[in-house]
Amino acid sequence: MRSKLQQAGLVFTGLCAGVLISLNFSANADKSSLAPLPVEELRNLADVFNAIKQGYVEPVDDKKLITHAISGMLSNLDPHSSYLDAEAFKELQVGTQGEFGGLGIEVGSEDGYVKVISPIEDTPAFRAGIKAGDLIIKLDDTPVKGMSLNDAVKRMRGKPKTNIVLTLARKGEAKPIVVTLVREVIKVQSVKSKLVEPGFGYVRVVQFQEQTAASLVQHLDKLVKQGDLKGLVLDLRNDPGGLLNGAVGVSAAFLPPKALVVSTDGRADDAKRKYLAVPEDYLRGSRDDYIKAVPASIKTVPMVVLVNGGSASASEIVAGALQDHKRAVVMGTQSFGKGSVQTILPLNSNAAIKLTTARYFTPSGRSIQAKGIVPDILVEETPGGSSRERLREADLDRHLGNGKEPEAPKPDLLPAAPKKDGAAKGKDKAKDDADEMKPAFEIAGKDDYQLSQAVNLLKGLQILQNSGK
Repeated sequence: MRSKLQQAGLVFTGLCAGVLISLNFSANADKSSLAPLPVEELRNLADVFNAIKQGYVEPVDDKKLITHAISGMLSNLDPHSSYLDAEAFKELQVGTQGEFGGLGIEVGSEDGYVKVISPIEDTPAFRAGIKAGDLIIKLDDTPVKGMSLNDAVKRMRGKPKTNIVLTLARKGEAKPIVVTLVREVIKVQSVKSKLVEPGFGYVRVVQFQEQTAASLVQHLDKLVKQGDLKGLVLDLRNDPGGLLNGAVGVSAAFLPPKALVVSTDGRADDAKRKYLAVPEDYLRGSRDDYIKAVPASIKTVPMVVLVNGGSASASEIVAGALQDHKRAVVMGTQSFGKGSVQTILPLNSNAAIKLTTARYFTPSGRSIQAKGIVPDILVEETPGGSSRERLREADLDRHLGNGKEPEAPKPDLLPAAPKKDGAAKGKDKAKDDADEMKPAFEIAGKDDYQLSQAVNLLKGLQILQNSGK
């Protein structure tokens, strides 16, 4: 029995080596610099594989074991590298087009649980008051502990108008929070706009999708046609990011042609790139250069960019580019700090891996990773100077380092709520529970303090501009 196990292990070792050699990762590896295959470690892997096949209490499918091994390799690198089976790969492709079925939550993993990165605006999760930093501990009656992130996402997605019960753990709450959500077809309108006041425009980018930059140009044209703009607010708050070419296109709408938007740096030669405000860097599958239709006044109108702890990835690229080129004043609170590049590498089985291959750097060379964009003017969410405590990249387990600056010690970002006496607790419980599950304020609503401060700054800039004439 043992000799058969050893023979099978040697066969599996050879198979693993053959697979690794045959994988063609030409987009992300310099083959001349690849290290020799770790034969001893592969033999250990083969021994474990065969021990499971021979001795586990129930039969286990080969494909399942190998898939879990691949998933484990990736998930232990950093929070954003993962294995995508055929279904997850397809859903990723559909999601970038701005429509998918589910709850509307950007999620990651931590300590075996699913952690909410950010609820997407105008979705069931957002309306239910789910917050960044919440841990999803149960999906319906199934505990999440130990479940892969892909499996959890699959369970949360489903047919529209079907229910799912989420049990959440939230810092500061003694008991789990139970929320029943109804799945919807999530259609994310990536750009919204309006005139806040005559002469002062407002554009919000909710998420960066394939058509985001082209849609932005249409919204800008619409605002200009309503009268000469004296100032413009670009709102990137709670924008979890999306496609890189969308971020380059949005930046190109406000920057001079050929301006540097962002650069990337990784180990492979093709991970070292500069992205400029040029058509070949923002157009994808289209010959229509929509940036040519940007009204001329948009290139010079005074601008404020709003960011907060929910602004991540592509939104940080835009904020950093406009800040470094001194095209806009960045206002709000420090952004999320997701400054790493994920490359999708398709596999022969219609599956893919999502692998972190580089870091993003702003035009001046600042690393976004685990730090984010620091606003030029710090403005909290409320006049009293408070903002909701938010999860950030630096709080995630196994997060990638900044690459340039040492990390500061982690503060206790989510302190426990102060205790109440029994009478007060009983009296206020219903009100507290209701308030806790509501968003703190409506973005671009009448109580949006950060937006009102952005408009006040633009008015001041307009006065200074006029006085200098």
